[in-house]
Amino acid sequence: MSVRALWIISHEKGENVSIRFTRRFATVEHRAKSLAGSSYVAVPEDYSVLHLLLTEMGLSDSDKYYVALRDDCLHRQRSPALELRVDGPGKGILWPVLAISHGPLTLACLPIVDAPAEPRPPLASLLSVSQGLTLLAGLQTFLLGSGGKPDNEGLASRLAILPSVLLQVCPLGTPLDVPLLGAPATSTVPTPAGSQKQPAWKTGLHRGRAVVNVALKETVRSMQYGDRSRQDLWDVYGTVTCKCEVEGMLPNVTVTLTLPPNGSPLQDILVHPCVTSLDSCILTASSVDNCDGSAFSGPYKFPFSPPLEPFRLCSYTSQVPVPPILGSYQLREEENQLRVSVTLKLHESVKNSFEYCEAHLPFFNRDQMGVVDVKVSSGQMDVSKEKNLLVWGLGQKFPKSREVTMEGKISFSGPTPGPTDPICTELTAYIKLYFKVPDMTLSGCCVDQHSVQVYSSAKPRIITSRELQSKEYFIWNSTGTAPVSSGPMML
Repeated sequence: MSVRALWIISHEKGENVSIRFTRRFATVEHRAKSLAGSSYVAVPEDYSVLHLLLTEMGLSDSDKYYVALRDDCLHRQRSPALELRVDGPGKGILWPVLAISHGPLTLACLPIVDAPAEPRPPLASLLSVSQGLTLLAGLQTFLLGSGGKPDNEGLASRLAILPSVLLQVCPLGTPLDVPLLGAPATSTVPTPAGSQKQPAWKTGLHRGRAVVNVALKETVRSMQYGDRSRQDLWDVYGTVTCKCEVEGMLPNVTVTLTLPPNGSPLQDILVHPCVTSLDSCILTASSVDNCDGSAFSGPYKFPFSPPLEPFRLCSYTSQVPVPPILGSYQLREEENQLRVSVTLKLHESVKNSFEYCEAHLPFFNRDQMGVVDVKVSSGQMDVSKEKNLLVWGLGQKFPKSREVTMEGKISFSGPTPGPTDPICTELTAYIKLYFKVPDMTLSGCCVDQHSVQVYSSAKPRIITSRELQSKEYFIWNSTGTAPVSSGPMML
């Protein structure tokens, strides 16, 4: 996999949008021209790329309520793999342009596709897309730091050394690794003695006890409406993070993911550039292109040559039949009071052992809370009248029935107005759940210690873990209106 071009765009609020960094790789572009033949589309000038990219991502003309290319219902954005329609003498479509945004930066690249342009291959079958997104995510972490938004001086200094960093992690446009956060532009660590040569992009050696740590984390999102006319939505997104600490040359490692016999195949799998080989069946299951992934349900083997720092080995999505916690939320207006009724039920397949579990009930566009008369069947209730917020702490376990309830009334008669929200007006309201379940995944995916193979004379300690965590887990009031998506939830 190689990259034809790379762009880093700044769009800080209150400042002009600009390209902070760009790099084009002539050798890769020459190869792309040879592969495409008569269908070759050249990469236009940076200012044209900037305009096309911002329009496609919906970041242009923010002062205009309607832009046809951005807002028309017939326009279907396929983030993060976009297509840019180039006008002029070399007109055509550039695809797939990969782009990710966070904070003040948007990072984009155009990987080379070693496949015919027509018919267009399924997105999930292209290893270049997976590796390109991993490269962008690594560069994003390198530039923004762990906090997500560094000071201007920190960003400027990292952009200044980025050319040297790219020489190590992406020589001649071919990604070999992702940059280490805070790594210097050049390495002062000597290469090890021996017949095996240390790669230039591995900038140091580990000293100490050999350990291989593999952590599997799944996050679940949900939008539940409690109304048969509106379809509930949920999805599961999983990541596998590895850290290999072995003295001397880092060995080759193979990590295997397994599913239960009745488990759904993993989909939308993306892998780190350090993965050395991959079964083509692993990349065929996609939730976007409706590819049939039923023929392959594991085991999923990932052989790789690890970098020194912790890294994301792979990510995936999974279709599960039910969300882990089913909820019902009803609000009714009674004079200047709201009658609240909530039921939460833990599904029988979910382990009843939480690290934490909370339900937050915010109330917007009302006066400040007055009298709160609410009873819960389990856990405890905290009231923040200044924020118009109820926090229901459910503790570490549901009761044996796996069901909890809340009933009561809330008055809003405070001296000052509470917080506002443009969506949550009248009876439009939600519950947001926060929870973490250790030692389980919703898909059933796991990494067995005995399945981790380390090809080294040393015998490292193998540590594996897994957990399930909520993210954007909403239960909407069924007696009011609620925002509804017309399609599946997008990652």
